[in-house]
Amino acid sequence: MMKRILICLLLAASTMSACNKFLETEPEDFVTPENYYNTEADLRRALNGVYNRLIDNFGRMYSRGLFTYLSISDEFFFKSITINNIRVMEFDAGQLDIGRFWETAYQGIDRANLLLENINKPKMDETKRNVIKGEALFLRGYYYFLLVDNFGGVPLKLVSTKSPNEAFLPRSTVKEVYTQILKDMLEAEKLVSDINGYTYNETVTQTAVQAILARVYLTMAGEPLKETARYKDALEYADKVINSGRHSLSPDYKQIFINHSQDKYDLQECIWEVGMYGNQLGNAQLAGAVGIENGLECPDDKIGYSGGSVHPTARLFSLYAATDLRRDWAIAPYRYVTTNGVTTKSNYTAAQIYDRTCGKWRREYEMSTPKNRSYNSTNFPVIRYADVLLMKAEAENEVNGPSAAAYNALNMVRRRGYGKPLGTPDAAVDAPAGMDKAAFLAYIQDERARELSFEAMRKHDLIRWGLYLSKMQSLAAEITATAPSGLKYAANAAKNITPRNLVFPIPNTELTVNRLIVQNPNW
Repeated sequence: MMKRILICLLLAASTMSACNKFLETEPEDFVTPENYYNTEADLRRALNGVYNRLIDNFGRMYSRGLFTYLSISDEFFFKSITINNIRVMEFDAGQLDIGRFWETAYQGIDRANLLLENINKPKMDETKRNVIKGEALFLRGYYYFLLVDNFGGVPLKLVSTKSPNEAFLPRSTVKEVYTQILKDMLEAEKLVSDINGYTYNETVTQTAVQAILARVYLTMAGEPLKETARYKDALEYADKVINSGRHSLSPDYKQIFINHSQDKYDLQECIWEVGMYGNQLGNAQLAGAVGIENGLECPDDKIGYSGGSVHPTARLFSLYAATDLRRDWAIAPYRYVTTNGVTTKSNYTAAQIYDRTCGKWRREYEMSTPKNRSYNSTNFPVIRYADVLLMKAEAENEVNGPSAAAYNALNMVRRRGYGKPLGTPDAAVDAPAGMDKAAFLAYIQDERARELSFEAMRKHDLIRWGLYLSKMQSLAAEITATAPSGLKYAANAAKNITPRNLVFPIPNTELTVNRLIVQNPNW
């Protein structure tokens, strides 16, 4: 299936940071607000420019970083990396990828600001105008969500950059940033289209906004804000998605990820995906690396090369029961080896837990040829329906205790994981009955790890639950005690984590030019 191409638009006032950095020179045909935004097509191209900052071909955002080296948790480690690398949490405020992550998010924000300032310029259908406005508002809010989730309070820039001499902005508080996120997303909810009007899920639709709002509210209910009243809001928005009738669980867990590799859309399970296009071998430059850095090991370019860098921890592997079908899909049970020019599958032994790799996105299913070693067109799922059901269960438990509704949402996900009928109770796989509120939450925490492994959620979840430091400290001890001698370095990332790692440092590139910015503690 051909994928929707997100065309990058070069915008005049795109900024590389929260402050005001411009290129020294401008080409003669440089796009400016005065000679652009005159037609509906102009607005849509500008909107595509807002979307494509979610990709970033340099490997930050959802092309690579947000689901690998920017999301270090207790679910995986990087092969053969032991010191002096962000992948083992050894870095400072000058780390290039942290700075580029910050810059890319603010590029998206500035592009959204510029589009919103010119949204009323062309003569066009008002419904279509409002849809574009809604998507831009949501994306601005989402970029701020990524920033506050990873850096804490950040400057709130709500107008586009007009001059390099504009006043700098101080950091807003975490609360102030979330207030703006809710303002943008709640307005967007009323404006964006229903997903039923699309054949792809790379565009923000109403249920996508609602699902992300459920995530935002759950985050606000936990660390660092601890606004526990937000659990009720999270429950409301998870229910909006569920009751919309627009989404359902795919009956086959592995098919979700095969579809991604084959450039197929599943609008029932995958509510919103970041769209990648091409493989960097042609004219399109919007490819990603899903299934490459986080792929199963394969030296053969025809099958689909991956160095197999991302390895599961024994902790993650042990969370799955042997009969849980998700285990041997999320965690590859084999690798490819080439001997005398012939490539074959080689199954791991029962003892080779740390040797295994992520297996969710398998390049052998990719249909494009030739395959690039470093890039592909596999989409990344920002939010799936299974996540919504698990958020429903968690929020319901917090508001009403482990009710029948909470159990039902949780057990639907579990039954699918074991290949069972979704609506039929099954004592062999359903969550244990009679749990109290604390036990049910602990069960949800493990279930989210099983269902959403390698999908950029584990670090986020552990931080909002207040468990990141304790889980990483205990992981370091576990690996040191139980890993094979040649793989004990897998504990290094966990050993390096201290309280400062609850957020990233504000990049030095920002601190250097904006004297109103204060660094995060201990960075």
